[in-house]
Amino acid sequence: MQALIAGADPGRVLLLLAAGVASGLAGSIAGLASLFSYPALLAAGLPPVAANVTNTVALFSNTVGSAVGARVELRGQRARLIRLGLAAALGGAIGAALLLGTPSSTFELVVPWLVALGSVLILIREPLRRLTARLSAGPASSLPGLPLACAVLLVGLYGGYFGAAAGVLMLAVLSLSATEPLPVTNAVKNIATGAANVTAAVAYAFLAPVDWSAALTLGVGCFAGAWMGPAVVRRLPEAPLRIAIALAGFGLAWTLWRDATAS
Repeated sequence: MQALIAGADPGRVLLLLAAGVASGLAGSIAGLASLFSYPALLAAGLPPVAANVTNTVALFSNTVGSAVGARVELRGQRARLIRLGLAAALGGAIGAALLLGTPSSTFELVVPWLVALGSVLILIREPLRRLTARLSAGPASSLPGLPLACAVLLVGLYGGYFGAAAGVLMLAVLSLSATEPLPVTNAVKNIATGAANVTAAVAYAFLAPVDWSAALTLGVGCFAGAWMGPAVVRRLPEAPLRIAIALAGFGLAWTLWRDATAS
């Protein structure tokens, strides 16, 4: 790490480390890690597409940290994780291909709406949870295998293209597929969204303008935040934090839309 950040602006390094920790925590709280990491990369001077692909690479460590912190919940889930991971990975590959195959101007116009969508989803996460809990209460209401795979693939596609709120969407989908404690569903969600993220990250590593020093610095913070997340969330009031994250997301969406339409 020292070799990659040698000579880097200390303020930039501290910004990305702090944003990484916040992203890891936000991922644990709300499934919206990108609402901290993406704007931090923009603030560090990266253009939108470079910031997005660098963010995708960095958030791999978020998946690793979450998996380390949820070993208990993931026991006995291997076969399920493989099935879901394959569908999500395919979706992530398609999403990466869409990003790489469309003009940067298109991405700049689309991403404010994706950020706003993520903010809306975080505000309505609890109603979504209650709805999916009611729908999955009966034995006949769980999603069958093929519709579940298609839904996971679509969420993976979104995650590969941009990803903010992909965790919220995946949690809603998985809540329809099984009746189980929320911590287990959340842990499985982290691995499924991580599979989409990893597939896209591999493509971006070879084909996109990844800022590797920024990705590594942000990734270190993400790992720490994701690893600490479960313990921190148990001690902090969740609702005010979710509202604050959503409001920040709406502000970011407006700023990105203003800049995209002004250029």
